[in-house]
Amino acid sequence: MEILRVEQLSKIYGTGENQVVALDSVSFSVQRGEFVAITGPSGSGKSTLLHILGGVDTPTSGRVMIDGTDIYSLNENNLAVFRRRHIGLIYQFYNLIPVLNVEENINLPLLLDGRKEDPAYFKEIVRSLGLGDRLKYLPNQLSGGQQQRVSIGRALINRPALILADEPTGNLDSKNSGEIMQLLRHSNETYNQTLIVITHDEKIALQAGRIISIEDGRIARDEVVHR
Repeated sequence: MEILRVEQLSKIYGTGENQVVALDSVSFSVQRGEFVAITGPSGSGKSTLLHILGGVDTPTSGRVMIDGTDIYSLNENNLAVFRRRHIGLIYQFYNLIPVLNVEENINLPLLLDGRKEDPAYFKEIVRSLGLGDRLKYLPNQLSGGQQQRVSIGRALINRPALILADEPTGNLDSKNSGEIMQLLRHSNETYNQTLIVITHDEKIALQAGRIISIEDGRIARDEVVHR
């Protein structure tokens, strides 16, 4: 079943001689439960694409359909609610709230949505992330790997159908990178959550079931990987 459809997506910055085409008529679809890696050189447009898929940047033209909803037909408030409930975003630089502890950072999407925590699911997430003894710690008391685990927990707490990760291991050593990818693969395989990861790391890309390569704002290759 299709969860994501991208149709003729373009993003242009600036005008005239200063115009930069970040995305140029990109189209593809993703099935529910897929693990897709998006690769490409710096400046190719891959991060711009992910931010538009996540509803945090607007396209110049084209459509993004998630679970049958054209997300850019929604007004700003409805888009914010849709993003919070249906999309889990994981950033390279964690983006944790420094004055909130681990438990509060993970539950932030629920708090913003006025929803109550599911204690059993929260406990399961914390166990899988290995953060049970760190719940009252602030972000500055955690290692980089632990902070990234918190950001993954925050992305998972609303049980999103679609998880988008932008270079999630870019600031981590090889041991932590491997553990983070294992956690993301676990959420993909155990909960059938669709996972799209932006990465420049070939080893990470080869863990996916499909690799989409972006060059100069266009899809250069779209291939299935046999693992």
